[in-house]
Amino acid sequence: MPHLISMVDLARDGMRLDAFLATLEGAPSRSACAKLIERGACTINSTLAADKSERVALGDTVELDVPSAPAGTGLLAPNFDIPLDIRYEDDCLLVISKQAGLVCHPSPGHLDDTLANALVAHCGYGHLGMLQGEDRPGIVHRLDRDTSGLLLCAKTDACQQALQDLIRLRVLDRRYLTLVHGFMAMDSGTIQTGIARSRRDPLRMCVSNDGDAREAITTYRTLERFEAGGADEGYSLLECHLYTGRTHQIRVHMRHGAHPLVGDQLYGKGTERQNLGLTRQFLHSWSVAFDHPMTGERIALADPLPADLSSTLASLSSRSMGRTAEGERILERIGMGAPRA
Repeated sequence: MPHLISMVDLARDGMRLDAFLATLEGAPSRSACAKLIERGACTINSTLAADKSERVALGDTVELDVPSAPAGTGLLAPNFDIPLDIRYEDDCLLVISKQAGLVCHPSPGHLDDTLANALVAHCGYGHLGMLQGEDRPGIVHRLDRDTSGLLLCAKTDACQQALQDLIRLRVLDRRYLTLVHGFMAMDSGTIQTGIARSRRDPLRMCVSNDGDAREAITTYRTLERFEAGGADEGYSLLECHLYTGRTHQIRVHMRHGAHPLVGDQLYGKGTERQNLGLTRQFLHSWSVAFDHPMTGERIALADPLPADLSSTLASLSSRSMGRTAEGERILERIGMGAPRA
């Protein structure tokens, strides 16, 4: 087990502990250092460090024990108990259908029960793209914990870079199905705003014109509308197409337009009954399409709604006001039965 020791110099006086550790020769990434701090592997002046955000001071002696990882595993433990629903795989990449409730990569409270841990178990740590960092092997883009559906993962750095370039150039076609509150009058539309982290609640994002806001573009098509009931204002089923990939983008854009997602615990509204019993957002990545970065082959995949969302939608069938032409085409493709009259 390598033992690193260093004294804080003037240039690094006042740095966060995890950032300081990441500057040491032989240390892992900053996120990996933060995990080691949590595991009690770091001391400052012989006193156990307890917080990664602690500030080091000039003259402090900082020590870190870095575990020697077994060959091929890296610092991220494989988790063989997490099932992977693989829809496409070759030597370069995987497309999986992520289940709701699965976090994509390690974060506070989720150190070894993430998609990244499952990818390490399936592929081996040394056979995944590492451009996102040592704690995010294979990750190309994310889905929120309670969002289900298709997700791309990369086995090599070159493939990971190429797929991220497709996202940056807005040619990776990603489409989502979502059920929102209220009557969506337009059959299609575009929402283009800035999105930034909320200053009131660090867990939430918001539409913003501030200088730190990032451009976010979502287009939508209305697939089906449902009449209002005695305790709700009706619902609309939409397909959303992402041109950018901001955190919580669809959820924030729909809330901004007064049509929050059914079941959304962070941005939503209404009672459990008005949310049709859902305790997670009705949001599913149903379609991805792209040109394979290495072979040029066109890859186009569709993923039916999981059981909880499918049954929620079926519960509204008697209140349907009819499907649009796009709704008929898409819902037939994912096996939602014959078009309604």
